[in-house]
Amino acid sequence: MELISQVIDFVLHVDVYLSDVITRYGAWTLALLFLIIFLETGVVVTPFLPGDSLIFAAATFAARGALNPWAIFILLVIAAVLGDTTNYWIGHRVGSRAYTGEIKWVKKEYIERTHAFFEKHGGKTIFLARFVPIIRTFAPFVAGVSQMSYGFFWRWNVIGGITWVAIFTLLGYFFGNIPFVQEHFELVMVAIIVISFIPAVLEALKARREIRQSQEGIE
Repeated sequence: MELISQVIDFVLHVDVYLSDVITRYGAWTLALLFLIIFLETGVVVTPFLPGDSLIFAAATFAARGALNPWAIFILLVIAAVLGDTTNYWIGHRVGSRAYTGEIKWVKKEYIERTHAFFEKHGGKTIFLARFVPIIRTFAPFVAGVSQMSYGFFWRWNVIGGITWVAIFTLLGYFFGNIPFVQEHFELVMVAIIVISFIPAVLEALKARREIRQSQEGIE
């Protein structure tokens, strides 16, 4: 419970934490950003790490001259692509055992939710999942479990990684220093998280409605 509260505090006050890190470590902050993005996208057990909000906050500091925006973009694209690639091969190695509950460190609920997303959107899931927390972490893993063609996966992985990082870098760079955003940074972080989850929530509601309708049809 304490870990959860710490993660929530970090996400909501990522600008404060990032400011402190930049003050202490300067350009080495980029290495920490790289590591967090890589872990969020590349390790199934760390879906709770911030992605969207961290990129947005880093770009905000880049607009102030504290970090290089091009370095943020290039390094985080590499981190995102390498993360998904690593996750894909982990899933490829685990195989169908991921659905049995045999693998204790994999949440079966998240696997099933991501699989449903795959069923709906097909290969485009690798691209679309970049913008949905949790599913972003599990999509490449499920792609590996499903034995998706690596060439097909790689193409969507690269396109998705570039687009995802570019969008939040641009948003943070051009809008992060607006006075209202600076004064209400917590609310902006909450808004980013809520908006990111909307697609997954809509899909879940739609799937539940379709199941209920099919059950009513049988009755």
